[in-house]
Amino acid sequence: MSPRILYILSMLVFGTLAPFVRGITVSSGEVALYRAVLAALLIGSYLLLSRKKIPFSNAKKEIILLLLSGMAMGFNWVFLFEAYKYTSVSIATLSYYFAPVIVTAVSPFLFHEKLTKKQILCFIGSTIGVVLITGVQTSQGGSNLIGILFGLGAASLYATVILLNKFIRSVEGIQRTFLQFLAAIIAVLPYVALTSGFHLNTLDTRGWILLLIVGLFHTGLIYCFYFTSLKDLPGQQAAILGYLDPLVAVIISVLFLGESMTMWQIIGGLLILGFSLWNELDC
Repeated sequence: MSPRILYILSMLVFGTLAPFVRGITVSSGEVALYRAVLAALLIGSYLLLSRKKIPFSNAKKEIILLLLSGMAMGFNWVFLFEAYKYTSVSIATLSYYFAPVIVTAVSPFLFHEKLTKKQILCFIGSTIGVVLITGVQTSQGGSNLIGILFGLGAASLYATVILLNKFIRSVEGIQRTFLQFLAAIIAVLPYVALTSGFHLNTLDTRGWILLLIVGLFHTGLIYCFYFTSLKDLPGQQAAILGYLDPLVAVIISVLFLGESMTMWQIIGGLLILGFSLWNELDC
C-alpha cells in the first residue's frame, strides 16, 4: 500500500484504542506493560525475520536518550489509560492532543527557535480550549477533572517523547521503536510490581483477546505501518492526517459509547484541534 494509505490506516486504528483498553480488567500500568511486551515481541520477530540489524554500536552513543524516551512512552500510556477510566474517551483524547502545543512552547528553550506571532496565538487558543474543557468539571464531578489531568499528564509525556526523539539521530524508524519498547518495559515493570502487581491470571477469554489486539495489532503491527509510512510522507501532510486519530476517538465516544459532551467541551475541543492544526500549516 502507498505510504499515505498506510498512514491513514494507522491513524484510524489509533483512534479505536480506548474501547479495547477499557475492556481489559487489569490496572493501567499492567496494560501498558503487556502492550510494550507484546509489541516488542512482534517487532523483534519482524526485525529477526527481515534480517534488519539494530546498530547497537551507534545506539550506545545515545543510550540515555533512548532509555528516557522509552520510559516516557511507557508512562505516557499509563497516564492515558488512567484518563480513560476517569473521564470520557473524547475528553481524555482531546486533553492528550495538547501535546503538539507543549512541543511548540518548549522548543524555543531547547532548540533556540523563535516563536512566531502565529505560534503564540495557537498556544493561547489551544490553552483556552483546555481551560474550557477543564472548567466544566464542577458540573460533572471531581473524577472528570482527574481524568483531564491524567490526559494532560499523558500529553506532557508524549511531548517529551517527541522532543527527545529530535536528539536521537543514530537509530532510525522501527529499530528505534523496538529499543524504546524495551526501555518502556524496563521502566514500567518495577512500577507495576510495586503498585498493582500482576493479574494476568484474572483475565477471562475476552480480556485476553482484547489484550492481544491492543499489544499485537494496535501497537506492534500499526506502529510498523506508522513508522514505515511516516518517513515517506511530507511533514505537513502527516500532521494534517494525524488529526484523524482524535476525530475517530471522539466519534466512537459519542456515537458508540454513548458519552455526552457539553457545548463548552465541544468548543474547547475544537479550539485545541483547530489551533494545533493551524500551527502545523505553512500559511
